[in-house]
Amino acid sequence: MTFQTPRSEGGASRRRILSAGLAAAGLSAFPTIGRAQGNTLRVGVVSPRSGPLALFGEGDGFVLDQVRKQLAGGIEAGGRRYAVEFIAKDTQSNPVRAAAVARELINSDKVDFVLSTSTPETVNPVADACEAAGVPALSTTSPWEAFYFGRGAKPGEPSPFKWTYHFCFGVGNFAKLYTDQWSKVETNKKVGMLLPADADGNAIRGLLIPALQKAGFAVVDAGPYQNGMTDFSAQIAMFRREGIEIFNTFPFPPDFAVFWRQAAQRGLARQVKVVQMAKAGLFAAELEALGQLGHGLHAGAYWHRSFPFASPATGLSSTQLADAYEKASGKAWNQQIGATASLFDAAVATLSSASDPKDRASLAQAMSRLKAETAVGPVDFTSGPVPNCATTGLVGVQWLRESGAGNRFRLEIVSNADHPKVALTAAMTPYALG
Repeated sequence: MTFQTPRSEGGASRRRILSAGLAAAGLSAFPTIGRAQGNTLRVGVVSPRSGPLALFGEGDGFVLDQVRKQLAGGIEAGGRRYAVEFIAKDTQSNPVRAAAVARELINSDKVDFVLSTSTPETVNPVADACEAAGVPALSTTSPWEAFYFGRGAKPGEPSPFKWTYHFCFGVGNFAKLYTDQWSKVETNKKVGMLLPADADGNAIRGLLIPALQKAGFAVVDAGPYQNGMTDFSAQIAMFRREGIEIFNTFPFPPDFAVFWRQAAQRGLARQVKVVQMAKAGLFAAELEALGQLGHGLHAGAYWHRSFPFASPATGLSSTQLADAYEKASGKAWNQQIGATASLFDAAVATLSSASDPKDRASLAQAMSRLKAETAVGPVDFTSGPVPNCATTGLVGVQWLRESGAGNRFRLEIVSNADHPKVALTAAMTPYALG
């Protein structure tokens, strides 16, 4: 699917989108500029569609197409009907550009609301730009600790944020998930951790390692490394020397492929029994590129086609969303399409519940009290864990290479202690390099 930049979505195509929404709402298709702005909610959408994080944004255009169809008639809010116009921007996987496109949406496109998704490198700079400008923003797909504490909030102190809200899993979800998932195979409980020197790595290092140690795991931390690193021989040697049988990492997707090929060459891949990825290992394309090295790898999933939840913003169940994506793209479904759908689910619920969705304070208040059903499950901002954040669950999954199907992989749910409403689809097995 071709991604249209905001420039290419302007002009005639933008008028068609606006006209369709206004016509469905019973309004003039060609109102005055002032009236068009008053009856149209402008929503910016920021995600990485190119660069090293591009796999996260690969399905965003598809999801946005479904949302536009579902909202063709506009939405009802505060006793009025509004057309909804979405303006999408690509961060190119660059935090500096993420902040820049957020400011462009605010200052040039005059949006009412900003949505962002996929890793702290996207959501944090977008949120900071929105907070500084006093524009409501909602985001997902980044540990909430990286969003909240990574932007300067302090434990036990009042939230410094007025305009920016975020929902996602957190370190506590990983701790609960890993404790359950790793108990399903016999190991020596020695965990090798490979964490980058970024917001994700810092949050995980400070919070997850102590939680794993408290649960009885011995943790070997290889120390922070720079994203894009190409030689992991020192870290691999350390893990082999320490005799780890569980490996856990939170890298950019391309970095894991580099590491794991080197781990196979140096014998580590035959030593470990659990290979637990986060941030990497979420997409079938990554596993297909690894071939046999990818068979049996473990991960956490924030959405799966088997989730028993629907997406109101797209009008599709989880299974329908996955099937529709595969039909439209010719590619395997991936968990980010469900997460992106959930962002629109929560955003539409926010706009609909605001007393005046064109008023920034009204939108922010609507987010602070939001309770919504989404593709990833319920989102509730009234129950913490901290102001401005809500948590969602994780399931443990395992990638299995399908026999007789070329280089295709399927994703099975093998652990649900952190998300018990989701059913298991298979039993977990140890990683075993053939």
